[in-house]
Amino acid sequence: MFFLWCKGEDQIKASKKAAAKRGKTAQRGSSNVFSMFEQSQIQEFKEAFGCIDQNRDGVINKSDLKETYGQLGKLNVCDEELESMLAEGKGPINFTVFLTLFGEKLNGTDPEETILAAFKLFDPNGTGVVNKEEFKRLLMNQADKFTAEEVDQAFSVAPIDVAGNIDYKSLCYIITHGDEKEEA
Repeated sequence: MFFLWCKGEDQIKASKKAAAKRGKTAQRGSSNVFSMFEQSQIQEFKEAFGCIDQNRDGVINKSDLKETYGQLGKLNVCDEELESMLAEGKGPINFTVFLTLFGEKLNGTDPEETILAAFKLFDPNGTGVVNKEEFKRLLMNQADKFTAEEVDQAFSVAPIDVAGNIDYKSLCYIITHGDEKEEA
């Protein structure tokens, strides 16, 4: 989960900002899932839902998913994978369930302490910084390998000093609370 933060960071920040503007935090299993997102985000999710709901019956089912994957060029998706995706909805996946699933995923950022602990593994001397180039090499060659574009996106919000070191304590705050500059 830790290294996935930048892949959906814009969506996470937008949903957190929307909740913060209303003085609420998005809660898992919220009775009003629509309060988790801004109106523009809900419209984007409606469009995505419409693209996936191939037969336009208001519910995403296995044939909808299979057809969507086919349109994306993945023709050999197995039924078990599709059934696993559908099982996340714990019942029929209408638009409200679809939105709830995304809300749960987008608000799945690890706590700040967890992210700090992960960074500290790369900082054995406890300096509070990690070398940008070394960290880039690790991101592109370990676990969920990042592309160069994903690394650049992640580093675009990272506080990097003139020596090329990332202030990971500040970065952890940005990951979990958003960038103060953007919220001003």
